[in-house]
Amino acid sequence: MARQRIIPLLNQLTSSTRLPLTRSVTYMPRPGDGAPRAVTLIPGDGVGPLVTNAVEQVMEAMHAPVFFEKYDVYGDLSRVPQEVIESIKKNKVCLKGGLRTPVGGGVSSLNVQLRKELDLYASLVNCFNLPGLPTRHENVDIVVIRENTEGEYSGLEHEVVPGVVESLKVITKFCSERIAKYAFEYAYLNNRKTVTAVHKANIMKLADGLFLESCREIATKYPSIKYNEIIVDNCCMQLVSKPEQFDVMVTPNLYGNLVANTAAGIAGGTGVMPGGNVGADHAVFEQGASAGNVGKDKIVQQKKANPVALLLSSAMMLRHLQFPSFADRLETAVKRVISGGKYRTKDLGGDSSTQEVVDAVIANLD
Repeated sequence: MARQRIIPLLNQLTSSTRLPLTRSVTYMPRPGDGAPRAVTLIPGDGVGPLVTNAVEQVMEAMHAPVFFEKYDVYGDLSRVPQEVIESIKKNKVCLKGGLRTPVGGGVSSLNVQLRKELDLYASLVNCFNLPGLPTRHENVDIVVIRENTEGEYSGLEHEVVPGVVESLKVITKFCSERIAKYAFEYAYLNNRKTVTAVHKANIMKLADGLFLESCREIATKYPSIKYNEIIVDNCCMQLVSKPEQFDVMVTPNLYGNLVANTAAGIAGGTGVMPGGNVGADHAVFEQGASAGNVGKDKIVQQKKANPVALLLSSAMMLRHLQFPSFADRLETAVKRVISGGKYRTKDLGGDSSTQEVVDAVIANLD
């Protein structure tokens, strides 16, 4: 009798857990699968065409799944042509050489225009030691994440009376929290241990105070990441004396420009540091540190510009486009050339031309 009761019960249980005849697809496609991606290319001024051409050659040699839509834009234009903006909005990714910014004269920087037009709110510069490239400090691996849309770069200046100019620094809670969250997310996703906020809140108590307050609020949401704060002048001193103490640094606009270039100089020079400007929808990759990114006329004439920074930036771009294997191949080839020491441009202690470095990178591709 008990057996008669148990059998129907077992049948009921097994029927309720029986798998359906059809199943959903559970595999994930490999990163980089699919059609090649279009990328807007702006060669820019000075050494820009030389180094962007270097990237084009290497991309072609490794059969990278990207193709370029090239536009000639120069720093003396009053603004970025609308067709270029539309191309970046369509492609969502851009690679650019340096655009010369005239000093004074009321001419707006096209670099800043691009960042504001596309809301590229985060500038990211990775400053690290390259094996085989001797520098004063070792174990440097710093990521400088800089707020890119406000601060002293707001462009709000006017002459109050003749001889007196007022320039406004704008700091908002929205932008401060947004850049702080980007920095902590970057640290979390890249297994970084520490985020350091750079500020001058001891003097600019409201503006930098708001930035610092925003960083503190975001830090509480990432308990696994250590959070530090440092005043910008002490930060510069610490950078040149003990840079290995820093990991990820988050900064307002102007401080980030200074800190990133200082860190780049410490780690090997602006010619080897990659970077990008990233927003919610678009990304522009370029040489990470701005100092000398356009270059001297003599370097252009001799065709001896250093392509390493933009090659590494293009590897960042490939990773952003979810082509990590191509990014790894490119980075590995560049590091092999630097480590070998035979092909280096003048800024790295050699006398090689841009093309010689490019040929060496192509020869070292797996």
